[in-house]
Amino acid sequence: MKEISKEYAEAIFTLACEEGYEDAVMTALDNVAAVFDQTPEYMELLTSPGIPLCERVGLLQTTFGQKMPEMVCSFLGLLCEKGRLRLFSFCRDEYRRLLHVRRAVVTAKVTSAVPLTEKERKSLIQQLQKKNGGTVRLSCEVDPSIMGGVIVEMEGAVIDGSLRRRLQQVKEVMSDE
Repeated sequence: MKEISKEYAEAIFTLACEEGYEDAVMTALDNVAAVFDQTPEYMELLTSPGIPLCERVGLLQTTFGQKMPEMVCSFLGLLCEKGRLRLFSFCRDEYRRLLHVRRAVVTAKVTSAVPLTEKERKSLIQQLQKKNGGTVRLSCEVDPSIMGGVIVEMEGAVIDGSLRRRLQQVKEVMSDE
């Protein structure tokens, strides 16, 4: 399923890049996702085999036709026609990944014991951008079990600066003696 989603996402991404609409398409895909998330029954309607395909494609055009680039409407219609509309969220995620790769944007997953302040977030972003050489976006979560410090996961590497890890290292040193 994910391979098929990648192919569809690459196709619309290539078209968007050729036309210079990368951001407009990303925004449109996010808007479509919001509609699907807010009204899950709409997705059920659009994927129902009991409703003729031409009506389902017409519903997509009516809902989204005036609000977004034509290539996004065509993309949705193609997914609907091929019976792959349920892959939409995978396609959108892959499109976002392709856009980030093109712009050298990396997402760093940051885990902290308490929520980071805005100042801490900005400082961490600056440090990670110096290290990475590109744009870094943070995805933050809170895990009180790390006790303090932060754990950063970025591009397959993990920087564990948690208090829990430091205490574990002290414990290991003490048990070796």
